[in-house]
Amino acid sequence: MDGFDFSPLFRSTIGFDHLMRLADSATRVENGTSYPPYNIEVTGENSYRLTMAVAGFSADDLDITVKESELLVSGRSKKEEAAEYLHRGLARRAFDRRFQLADHIKVTGAGLENGLLHVDLVREIPEAMKPRKIAIAQGTAPEQIAQKAA
Repeated sequence: MDGFDFSPLFRSTIGFDHLMRLADSATRVENGTSYPPYNIEVTGENSYRLTMAVAGFSADDLDITVKESELLVSGRSKKEEAAEYLHRGLARRAFDRRFQLADHIKVTGAGLENGLLHVDLVREIPEAMKPRKIAIAQGTAPEQIAQKAA
């Protein structure tokens, strides 16, 4: 695939240049692995829950880091096992899972229960970014309105 042509979208949008980068990373195969499996659940109008199956990992073996707009969940087993297995179906192998977070998404908490790691996220839109009504003055040019405000 040669890529996508986003030029029609750029005619009517401003500030979405990172869209190309996100689309590119979404189409790339993530090291060919799907371990550990996970769900992303919508829990409310502005809240989400990431649930990862991390059987065999303790809270000390897991690390959750948010840097800029990326959530990184890592797992490293700190215990060395001396057991000899006939079959080993529980992987417990080290992993790094990265998730791109949209603007204003914050991690609010995490918990480990019954082999499932739950990471709760919420969208907190700043007051300045929420829709607001703009008054329209009549008979006054915009430059004069700005000078009166100053």
